Amino acid sequence: MAAFLSNLRNVVIAGFVLAAIVLAIHWQQVGVRVDTGFWMFFIRWLHILNGVMWIGLLWYFNFVSTPTTPKIPEDLRPALGKYITPAALFWFRWAAMGTIGFGIVLAWLNGYLIQAYTLDSLDSAGAFSNPAYLMIGIGMWLGTIMWFNVWFVIWPNQQKALNIDNKFSDLSKEVKAASAKTAGQFSRINTLLSIPMLFCMAAASHLP
Repeated sequence: MAAFLSNLRNVVIAGFVLAAIVLAIHWQQVGVRVDTGFWMFFIRWLHILNGVMWIGLLWYFNFVSTPTTPKIPEDLRPALGKYITPAALFWFRWAAMGTIGFGIVLAWLNGYLIQAYTLDSLDSAGAFSNPAYLMIGIGMWLGTIMWFNVWFVIWPNQQKALNIDNKFSDLSKEVKAASAKTAGQFSRINTLLSIPMLFCMAAASHLP
């Protein structure tokens, strides 16, 4: 068991296998249904998986890594910037991409993509007639802003600050420090936005 648990790939594969077993049990009860409803569920599941990875890492950076780094002895900090943070940023940015991508596909499959992104101003039933579309639209816009910040502000600045892939070795310490500050500020902005974003996502389906 210890050998199995020490291998992340095996653990993840086993997790998906268990999910497939749960699906098989469900199908045993209701019959196999690979229809539009199933694919909508499947896309939603992928959207949630990516979202958990994205927001989890965002909160790891802001609640754990950033506050703890100043307490780490200076001779140990290079390991964090050279190995741990770049690896976390890889999963962070691609989870953001997966979350926004599957979220857009899900909204399209459910038939409210336009209503959501226009904050229900374009609705065949009448502008601003559906509070759920307005709520999910606010959440989608907050998520889109957060995605933009990850890919076009946080990631480029972290590349410079940490000299990821050794592409910015000629930058001065001042420039790297400024890049790190910018990345940190926008990471905090995303942390701020993540709270109302998650509220809107939950409220759209469950708030009376």
